[in-house]
Amino acid sequence: MTSLDDVRALDAQDPLAGFRNRFALPEGVIYLDGNSLGARPVGVAERLDSVVRDEWGEDLIRSWNMHDWINAPRRLGGKIARLIGANAHEVIAGESTSVNIFKALTASLQLNPERSIILSETGNFPTDAYMMEGLAVLSGGRIRQSLVARDALEDALSPDVAALLLTHTHYKSGSLHNMAELTAKAQALGIPVIWDLSHSAGALPVDLNACNADFAVGCGYKYLNGGPGAPAFLFVAQRHHERIFPVLSGWLGHARPFDFDDAYEPASGIDRFQCGTPAILGMAALECGLDIMLEADMAAIRAKSRALGDLFIKLVETRLEGFELRSPRNADKRGSQVSIAHEHGYAIMQALIARGVIGDFRAPDILRFGFTPLYVGYEDVWTAVDRLASIMQSGEWRQDRFNIRAAVT
Repeated sequence: MTSLDDVRALDAQDPLAGFRNRFALPEGVIYLDGNSLGARPVGVAERLDSVVRDEWGEDLIRSWNMHDWINAPRRLGGKIARLIGANAHEVIAGESTSVNIFKALTASLQLNPERSIILSETGNFPTDAYMMEGLAVLSGGRIRQSLVARDALEDALSPDVAALLLTHTHYKSGSLHNMAELTAKAQALGIPVIWDLSHSAGALPVDLNACNADFAVGCGYKYLNGGPGAPAFLFVAQRHHERIFPVLSGWLGHARPFDFDDAYEPASGIDRFQCGTPAILGMAALECGLDIMLEADMAAIRAKSRALGDLFIKLVETRLEGFELRSPRNADKRGSQVSIAHEHGYAIMQALIARGVIGDFRAPDILRFGFTPLYVGYEDVWTAVDRLASIMQSGEWRQDRFNIRAAVT
């Protein structure tokens, strides 16, 4: 059995260990939910204070020029691009993941105006499927949403499909799609592919251009550590820019927004995919997280992510009974999380949180544990499983307080 001394030795050799002090983690808390909301970078409070007191408070509207607020979507997009294998001029930061999914879907439909099916897999993250469903309703029946089982996706590809929307790392199981392979197979039939990178960006290497990806979206508040509701991002391959008239044709996507023309003229390049006024406070917080990410080596992040997940699986299967592994055992096919199932998963997770180990629950029975390599260590994983074993042995999860469902699980 792996001992406490063993995992402490691993932490002592960890090349990423120094990054832990870059995040404000509560004393005594083991945080294994960075795949849902990343921890706060240490410098965020000071940065936001400066933006609020100095830039907004003193310089007021002049800050759009004086502090370059107006170019924040492009500047942050360029930083995100370095984490996902894109060119700086192919990524824009802003809006939410849901809104950017809508942008990408409607762009794909313009590339294939004669096609009528938008395709994804059953069990995908709900917002992806919901945006597809809403677009189908908006079309008055011309567009049809199709959801098929994961192992039936390739058979569902056909000349009638206008877009394929997939989540690279599955939010519940952590299973990885083969991005390059699926993109190539879809494009062979003229189908553009939209990749949702919400559970991948910042957690593992992504190379959109090497895979010849068409579109990608993702949020800024998970592994990018941008804070609750942080701005999302949209990638559009350069080859598509001038072929698309954005359906969400907001004023900042205009070629000359401060001409205030009555008619919309799309800006050139990625700027045409801007929509509303940038959320500057959110952008400022996200930039702090991005700057830390860009200091780290992604290969080291991925190596540690795999090792943390492997350790967790080994310890759970050695020390616990009654749990079922719902993530791939092979780390090559798994993102930076591990999910285990138990029929009383919700109550068990609440009891674990009360013990200072924060993961989360996904219905109907999934206990989900995210491993953010920049601030999660090997001893954290060992202690988390040790406390879980204690909870199961004592039966404390049966207490009424742990069985009351909260609004957010």
